[in-house]
Amino acid sequence: MRDVLAELIDILALERIEENIFRGQSQDLGWGRVFGGQVLGQALSAAEQTVPDNRPVHSLHGYFMRPGDAKKPIVFTVDPIRDGRSFTTRRVVAVQDGKAIFNLAASFQVVEKGFDHQTTALPDDVPGPDELVSEQELGKKYLARLPEAVRNSLPKAMLERVVADRPIEIRPIDPVDPMKPEVREPTKRVWFKASGPLPERLSLHNHMLCYASDFHLLGSALQPHGVTWLDPRMQVASLDHAMWFHREFRFDDWLLYDIDSETAQGARGLARGRFFTRDGTLVATTMQEGLMRKH
Repeated sequence: MRDVLAELIDILALERIEENIFRGQSQDLGWGRVFGGQVLGQALSAAEQTVPDNRPVHSLHGYFMRPGDAKKPIVFTVDPIRDGRSFTTRRVVAVQDGKAIFNLAASFQVVEKGFDHQTTALPDDVPGPDELVSEQELGKKYLARLPEAVRNSLPKAMLERVVADRPIEIRPIDPVDPMKPEVREPTKRVWFKASGPLPERLSLHNHMLCYASDFHLLGSALQPHGVTWLDPRMQVASLDHAMWFHREFRFDDWLLYDIDSETAQGARGLARGRFFTRDGTLVATTMQEGLMRKH
């Protein structure tokens, strides 16, 4: 049986081919294109491999410029912009077929003590992950309800994406039926964790969170319009992505992704997400703007 989690861990590690130059492969989960969260996690991995171990990432900002081909390798070049006494800055460009497909700026900081407060809390009305079913199981139910004629009319790749094995387990709260979406408020809440145990290495848990953070985020901006990325009329793509890492966590334990979208305009939507542990600790914050073009 295919072990998609082990594959992803290996893919995120990258191959060093020269000083500050790395090469990565892609995991095709039925999409054909490189998943944005994957190249985001790989770019962070490339940057971190040029930074001392005692300086974990605290923020990153990335731009998706071109779709990547999942069948071809990606080369990551790291520019060591600055090494200060407390902070280290890196710039990474991901290249495929001689063209940049992704650009990342990341900042790392020496671990130090300081003021600590958190004003946001885990929502009171959120059911725990043990009360929910996985997105993969939901996908199987949705497809089973479709008339055979309708199912046969849909692209095979689209159907595969709904039920494909993933290296992370996703359990949505109040899920949207992708075959029959309804108009909803621009909010989503989803539980995430790796589909198996992970090594102790903190950096890997950060890379996995980057990977997961690209799931469902832009979907919140689509909900007020009653559409999903499965609608063949929709062209949906991540444009940029930012993350701030606040506190240590383990990605092989459940994290709640609390997402909302404040605005959409000009064929673009903006979404914000916050990751909480089960005890309510805020561990990371994300922002993303994406293309939402209806043909």
